Amino acid sequence: MSGPRLARATVIGLLIGMATLSLAPLLWMLSVSLMQSGEAAHFPPPLLPSDPTLHNYRELFARAGLGHHLANSALVATVTTAIALLLNTLAGYAFAKLRFAGRERVFRALLAALVIPAQVAMMPLFLMLKQVGLVNSYAGAIVPGMAGVFGIFLVRQYARSIPDELLEAARIDGAGEWRIFAQIVFPLLRPIVVTLAIFTFLAVWNDFMWPLIVLSDDNLYTLPVALASLSREHVQDSELMMAGSVVTVLPVLVLFLCLQRYYLQGLLVGSVKG
Repeated sequence: MSGPRLARATVIGLLIGMATLSLAPLLWMLSVSLMQSGEAAHFPPPLLPSDPTLHNYRELFARAGLGHHLANSALVATVTTAIALLLNTLAGYAFAKLRFAGRERVFRALLAALVIPAQVAMMPLFLMLKQVGLVNSYAGAIVPGMAGVFGIFLVRQYARSIPDELLEAARIDGAGEWRIFAQIVFPLLRPIVVTLAIFTFLAVWNDFMWPLIVLSDDNLYTLPVALASLSREHVQDSELMMAGSVVTVLPVLVLFLCLQRYYLQGLLVGSVKG
């Protein structure tokens, strides 16, 4: 085998090995979720279920009420993502293309806030939401994700690649700023908007700490919080917990696979134009 072919085969083999290591926990999780109760506790643990069953999934949705918590997560993640896309794209475009007093100073201050851990701001944010009566509500779970410094920065860096001449021509033709944004800027931002949407949706869907803090009503729990609460009652039932993990992972995995082309396009174009 020649040198280039050997190098290619080596790289492909390494990639396949890394992909196998990455997928192994997910495949094991799926396999255990299909096992009979107590089967995963055997030693050595079986790799595949001896008699595959969907009993664990039926148990989750029929008795544990996970369908309601799944709907809660979908509602919070969808609404948060929609609002975040609107606010982040507007702010990112403004910092990139509109001139106003203190623009650079405000943007630098926002960037400085990136070094502050999110956990530090949770208590002040909780107290503020408590003052306005948003604790233990869907709104309280949505507010922290409505706008983020990272999202503003991402859109701003991408929007800087939009030619100023294009915007000036629209203004000369009599178009207002809202019309320019809606008909010219937003379509050009589509790749980075899809990327930001995936980032935001995944972050909100997988968030455990903030919903745990702000939500005290079991009926309002999102999926990660409900699953953690369920694990305390069924700590020995590995099969049921794995079924819950599959239900938690599957929607975002499908979403990412469906949108990965736009996601990668947004990252690659942003790296070239930014």
